Amino acid sequence: MQNMAILVGARPNYMKAAPLWRVAGEEAPDVTRTLVHSGQHYDRQMSDVFFGDLAMPEPDICLNVGSGSHAEQTARVMMALEPVLVDLAPDVLVVVGDVNSTLAGALTAAKLGIPVAHVEAGLRSFDRAMPEEINRMATDAISDILLTSCRDADANLAREGVPAEKVHFVGNIMIDSLVQVLPHLERSDILDDLGLGKERYVCVTLHRPSNVDDPVKLKDIMDALYAVSDQAPVVFPVHPRTRKALDGAGWTPASDSLRLLEPLGYLDFMRLTTCSAAVITDSGGIQEETSYLGIPCLTVRENTERPVTITEGTNRLIGAAKDEIVGAAREILAADRPPPPEIELWDGKTAGRILEVLTSAV
Repeated sequence: MQNMAILVGARPNYMKAAPLWRVAGEEAPDVTRTLVHSGQHYDRQMSDVFFGDLAMPEPDICLNVGSGSHAEQTARVMMALEPVLVDLAPDVLVVVGDVNSTLAGALTAAKLGIPVAHVEAGLRSFDRAMPEEINRMATDAISDILLTSCRDADANLAREGVPAEKVHFVGNIMIDSLVQVLPHLERSDILDDLGLGKERYVCVTLHRPSNVDDPVKLKDIMDALYAVSDQAPVVFPVHPRTRKALDGAGWTPASDSLRLLEPLGYLDFMRLTTCSAAVITDSGGIQEETSYLGIPCLTVRENTERPVTITEGTNRLIGAAKDEIVGAAREILAADRPPPPEIELWDGKTAGRILEVLTSAV
């Protein structure tokens, strides 16, 4: 492998791309690296600050595709990416996660005969109503190198008929970024700025359309957060999609104990997460980070593509009903916290294993 291109498109991708970018620079200096950003999420709040916190360079190429429907966004990435890949002629295109840019990148490279490596392959929620599930399945079907984070992902790919020689269990690269940033979290002043004490508050993130685009469901969730804030402060960095939904509903905070914040950078957010008593979320990556840290996590979803966070981690699925959220949160706040679990190959060294696979396979 002499020429590697890495495609990112949305904020969850950055924590998965940064460790590979860094390790490749350290251990394979002769490999040319090109970082391509689709522009699926590219604004100061959702992109630039994360690049700084993760010590990533500015993208070499930004496609600036912007927002749109799933079909529009996927098509725009393919149209913009094709001439870039023709010009770069990489030995491999690395795609990460399950966003529209991931599928678009895999399709474009496959049609050009460029090998595709999918980081975080094999995850399945078995819910095709989730657009991410379609992206995951389609990307895996056309990828040449499938890099998995857990054993159940290997089993999923085997059931789908993926040849075993294409699948490589390498561990969870999200944990690489977390391990890298943990020693630096004291640099964040977020707790002092908010007047919070360690393990005395609940951290919240919500952004999935199934939760925030339904005004009735969103109101139920917000009512639940109000109720939880009677027992412990609730801190909620609000995703732009969620903010738009709240503003559209004319919602305003009615309690000092429920704090709505602007989106945070990785350093500030992980400081807020690591010091919390519990996390309520609908994110995928946060289920993994909290499991590694041993922080109780309540995921407001009917299913998860990361079941290892339930069977071996600290995650629990709950419905969006007020009583269920409040009951689960109060149960956690009243209990002692168990020690962090140990999950196989979630050790901060996944990027090195990925580089070994790519070097030998391409």
